[in-house]
Amino acid sequence: MSQLTDWSNFYVIVGSSAGALIGLQFVVLTLIAQRPRQGVAEAGAAFSTPSVVHFAVVLLLSAVMSAPWHMVTAVAVLWGLVGLGGIVYSVVVVRRLQIQTVYKPVFEDWLFHAVLPLVAYAMLAVSALVALYRERPALFLVGAATLIFLFVGIHNAWDATTWHVFHKAKQNSEDDR
Repeated sequence: MSQLTDWSNFYVIVGSSAGALIGLQFVVLTLIAQRPRQGVAEAGAAFSTPSVVHFAVVLLLSAVMSAPWHMVTAVAVLWGLVGLGGIVYSVVVVRRLQIQTVYKPVFEDWLFHAVLPLVAYAMLAVSALVALYRERPALFLVGAATLIFLFVGIHNAWDATTWHVFHKAKQNSEDDR
């Protein structure tokens, strides 16, 4: 499948980035875990876990897209299933955002934790259907969705890390008073 071969470098770069960022995310979460606090588990499920899931989806898509497929139909079914599963997961994340009590989400949080991932998962699901008729546009949809997951994961991991760092600094300065 020459169509997929043309994408091999893209998925090597994106997949490697996602793998490295998953490791970094675990290091940060380990450092943050030293500060147990009530409600943190619910907030972690709403804010941190989705970042790891998005990086894992990028890694999975990179592996799937780099495999030596003979027809795009089989791989389209896989990325379509990931898209449908991700839509369900996005609904779960929205529910988690609503029930956690540690932090009140603002517009940016809803955009990066709910809207953009849902759009990317929908793009995957739609691209599976598009692939039945037009392979090239479907591959661009999958590539765009993969980048959205990567950038959303980077944004969310950075946002969570800086929130914890500055929130802890604020707490420490209040405790010193």
